[in-house]
Amino acid sequence: MPRKRIKPDTVTYGIILDGLFRSGRTVAAWKMFHEMIESGTTVTFSIYAIILGGFCRNNCADEAITLFHKLGAMNVKFNIAIVNTMINAMYKVGRREEAKELFAGILARGLVPNESTYGVMIKNLLKDGAVEDANNVFSSMDKSGIVPSSRLINDIIRLLLEKGEIAKAGYYLSKVDGKSISLEASTTSLMFSLFSRKGKYKEHMKLLPAKYQFFDEL
Repeated sequence: MPRKRIKPDTVTYGIILDGLFRSGRTVAAWKMFHEMIESGTTVTFSIYAIILGGFCRNNCADEAITLFHKLGAMNVKFNIAIVNTMINAMYKVGRREEAKELFAGILARGLVPNESTYGVMIKNLLKDGAVEDANNVFSSMDKSGIVPSSRLINDIIRLLLEKGEIAKAGYYLSKVDGKSISLEASTTSLMFSLFSRKGKYKEHMKLLPAKYQFFDEL
């Protein structure tokens, strides 16, 4: 009996596309996407999410941003996870103003920022040296009732310490309670290297909360 060629459906294309992107085969994935369109198969939001995320994971942020804008012009509705991904992608390629505009327009899209949204903005602002802006975003998150994760607090502390913003890092260290928020090993290691007797910032250790003013004894 001759074998019949089974036409892939949306789910099948999604599985294949995801696999191609995860293996770094972006060109093959893009070709497969066009094949999907030409076949008349329904392209769902989940397919767009796979493509946008796949481009971003494979250092094709500009391609992802271009597609994101095209889909937006077609009135495709995105969820907050995709918006978070795109904000990070925009920062990755230096399109900061676009990222800020996208963040500022989240509510207008009918979406609600989550902890990941705020985290993406805060960390990218800190990497850019925009410490006050990052603090303002953190304050906005706090006012919205979103509780920062231990991972986010540690990320913020490390970024501030690396920037030499000791007093501001001390503010976030004061939030470490050993329960819901604990210091990660990498954060402790960085503090040791910066505040021990031979550390770069040993003279500034007094700017830290009292319970952390012991590194120069090590």
